[in-house]
Amino acid sequence: MLIGYARVSTQDQTPDLQLDALREAGCEDVFQEKITGTSRDRPELALCLRSLRKGDTLVVWKLDRLARSLKDLVAIIHDLQGRDIGFKSLTEAIDTTSPSGRLVFHIFGALAEFEHSLIRERTLAGLQAARARGRKGGRKPKLSDADIKKAAAMLLDPYMTKKEVAEHFKVSRTTLNSALARLKNS
Repeated sequence: MLIGYARVSTQDQTPDLQLDALREAGCEDVFQEKITGTSRDRPELALCLRSLRKGDTLVVWKLDRLARSLKDLVAIIHDLQGRDIGFKSLTEAIDTTSPSGRLVFHIFGALAEFEHSLIRERTLAGLQAARARGRKGGRKPKLSDADIKKAAAMLLDPYMTKKEVAEHFKVSRTTLNSALARLKNS
């Protein structure tokens, strides 16, 4: 059975073009929603994916209607293949039910993995270069070294609580405890 999925990004757009193409392609059921592709929560897509059974084929008008990124697309298609469900994209003429369609999709998967490796490599190189220039990653501490020493001195007073000291410096007790531990370890 051919199952279609159509998505438009805004309430102003109409899915008519997609719906016509999906019906012409022979889709018996079509799930549609009006939601931005960057949204992780796409209830109609989730319902569509759950409704697919072994031997079915998911059909979309265009690849970008289904997935938010190449990595997302590869994950969805990999899941479908694991469940013996085919995939067709009408505009790009991709059909994973044929050997040539599977080949094209494996190339997509390799490209997604390559892209992920490049991003990771660049990130690590950037972090290494920053460390070489003396920069550390992460947030700046909320309490300066002088503030931490003042807080430690305030806590020597048996009538002063950590809660009061934290409120004085406008930080949480967790932040105060972390700062005090840093002072102790340095």
